Amino acid sequence: MTVTFDDILAAKDRIAGQVDRTPVRYSRKLSLLTGAEVWIKYDNLHFTGSFKERGALNRLLQLTPEERRRGVVAASAGNHAQALAYHGGRLGVPVTIVMPEGTPFVKIDGTRQHGATVVIKGLDFTGSTEEAHRLRDEKGYIFISAFDDEGIVAGQGVCGIEFMEDAPDLDVLIIPIGGGGLIAGSAIAAKAMKPDIRIFGVEAAMYPSFTARRRNEPPGCSGQTIAEGIAIKAVGEIPFALVNPLIEEVLVCEEADFEKGVAFLATMERTVAEGAGAGGLAALLAYPEKFKGLKVGIELTGGNIDARMLAVVLNRELVREKRLIVYRILGDDRPGMLSKMSAVIGGLGGNIIDVVHNRLALDVPAKGAEFDIMVETRGEAHADEIRRGLEEAGYELRMG
Repeated sequence: MTVTFDDILAAKDRIAGQVDRTPVRYSRKLSLLTGAEVWIKYDNLHFTGSFKERGALNRLLQLTPEERRRGVVAASAGNHAQALAYHGGRLGVPVTIVMPEGTPFVKIDGTRQHGATVVIKGLDFTGSTEEAHRLRDEKGYIFISAFDDEGIVAGQGVCGIEFMEDAPDLDVLIIPIGGGGLIAGSAIAAKAMKPDIRIFGVEAAMYPSFTARRRNEPPGCSGQTIAEGIAIKAVGEIPFALVNPLIEEVLVCEEADFEKGVAFLATMERTVAEGAGAGGLAALLAYPEKFKGLKVGIELTGGNIDARMLAVVLNRELVREKRLIVYRILGDDRPGMLSKMSAVIGGLGGNIIDVVHNRLALDVPAKGAEFDIMVETRGEAHADEIRRGLEEAGYELRMG
């Protein structure tokens, strides 16, 4: 099995006018931050919120009339599901999606709203795939893999064509890897248009399946990652065979890297990215020395993140930057204590967000209390200034 540049060009013509061409834009702020010249392709702006539309539509358009009548089934954590559901609905193809337990509600709801039948089955993508195969055999559906399919890979390759047409001078493309369909198609297209472009993949440390496959090692994939869109235990056979020779390096990122990517895209670019969608920026932030001075293209693969999780990530980044900090103070439990502490904090420009009294800690005197005071600051230096101010006022800080 193979996918050629001609196959990707054919997919481009096949889906033309039915999928948005997403913009590629230069990021001045991220360029200043990282030392690279950063260009972002905003695939979070697709109607269903991710890059998956190109591959899903291309594959659906390749079905025979008889296969369309039978309907399709797929396993997906959400983005392939929504893309397949939306375009299946447009084309009159019945769609059944099997999703793992713990899939974000926004992705489940989005898939149902597009008219698909949703089945929640399996602890992870592997379990959901097994159920999708069972339904295929029982109901006669056509199984459409999220990545291990030539039609899917060819469709995703249109992303690479668009990227290179809009930013032809790029030195590097950084693309997240789950099953491998996007990076395979995009690398084939980009290399055909600019043979010397360098391709880097990104994986979550909890799910380094491509890296493990390259090393002939067991993948050791497990855990709840914010990058659930690339939480795949086994990279696809077709994409791996196609793209392994084209990738210079796969960069493995920790959870904090993905969180920073989501937060920085929100605060600097004013755009919403899900964990996997921020993978390219996560890698650039985690390995800046590899890309300094280069023209770097980042594929922002999707923006389907729960509002609650986005709020959590943004607040956690405030904690990392010490713009949100908790001072734990041991003091006497008597009237006026909190007022005096507040006066010190307010006098130094801190904004008190929350206060918790703990009178039951056994290492605190019976006539004392712990005060956990959450404060908004201007950053690390300001947080340290407030700490020093509290200590100079005679308060004993246990943490902060």
